[in-house]
Amino acid sequence: MTAGSNTSSTSESQSRPTSSSSRPPEAAMQPAKEPSTAFLTPEIVSFFIAGGCAGAASRTVVSPLERLKIIQQVQPRTSDGQYKGVWRSLARMWKEEGFRGFMRGNGINCLRIVPYSAVQFTTYEQLKKFFTRHGSKELDTPKRLASGALAGITSVCSTYPLDLVRSRLSIATASIALASPSTPSSSSLIASATSNPASLLNSTATSSIPKHAAATAAAFHTTTSTLSTANVAGYTKADLTIMGMTLKIMREEGGIRGLYRGLVTTSAGVAPYVGINFAAYEFLRGVITPPGKSSIGRKLSCGALAGTISQTLTYPFDVLRRKMQVTGMKGGSIKYDGALHALRSIIQTEGVAGLYRGLWPNLLKVAPSIATSFFTYELVKDLLLPS
Repeated sequence: MTAGSNTSSTSESQSRPTSSSSRPPEAAMQPAKEPSTAFLTPEIVSFFIAGGCAGAASRTVVSPLERLKIIQQVQPRTSDGQYKGVWRSLARMWKEEGFRGFMRGNGINCLRIVPYSAVQFTTYEQLKKFFTRHGSKELDTPKRLASGALAGITSVCSTYPLDLVRSRLSIATASIALASPSTPSSSSLIASATSNPASLLNSTATSSIPKHAAATAAAFHTTTSTLSTANVAGYTKADLTIMGMTLKIMREEGGIRGLYRGLVTTSAGVAPYVGINFAAYEFLRGVITPPGKSSIGRKLSCGALAGTISQTLTYPFDVLRRKMQVTGMKGGSIKYDGALHALRSIIQTEGVAGLYRGLWPNLLKVAPSIATSFFTYELVKDLLLPS
């Protein structure tokens, strides 16, 4: 029996390794599947969806002010057709282009802001976990600033071409000239229109508007026809679409490289802006919305104050970004070799105040925009990830 037991134990011991040796391949295959799905966890997907919804809601709410800000940033200081004053400019935009003018560029803006905001919020949440080692360390202000700055750069690099195209569409049909009327390009345009109005006013020949007034309107306004103004500025109806403007930029400004004009300047401005924005919001949320006092008004106030603070501190970078984005457009005589050249030119011609042009309508836009963004993000995130 001893021999038999030894034999049976030996056979059992020999059979166990055999069965265990057949299991490791299966066990090894199971962990191999985890990395492929580890990134797209329900939590990350919820962050992404909530961030996209926040971006779309915030930008649609303030679309008219967003377009007005871009127009005021790029219009020449001496232009006769300047957009002056917030409410007067909005009324003029409505009179000349109607509701469509308010929403001009908002389609591509939402197309850009949905992935932009989704990437930004998701990256920020993940970087917070990384810097705090998943909660084992304190999330202090420097870590919030670093997380926000890196999240901003990541989101900008992923959606920048859409931002540039949106800027071009926003001002392509606006009733401004990109160059001052005193510059050769604009003055020659007006002179040729006055001497030979038939060549310029072909589409308004049957109109009762005087020829000299129509020429001025064609050069600086969109009152007679948005399309005719676009043609004067070098744009066709096909160019005033997302795909058309994208192809036009690539065709005339150096291919794909033209779609990234001003990326460095934009990243330099977005990094501190987003960093300050998130850090200020996290700080204000702890002060304004303590436990038991998290009403809708308090939550909106946190976002509005955070956006106002961050935008005011970093606004000159935004002006430089817009200047760099439109420097290759037809109708403009001012060309910049780079961000530093643009900065020197603005200060020389307009002073330091030129770096803050359009700040007032932008602040009117920022308060409801950032407030809506953070509020929508928190709302959707709580719905998708109930505690």
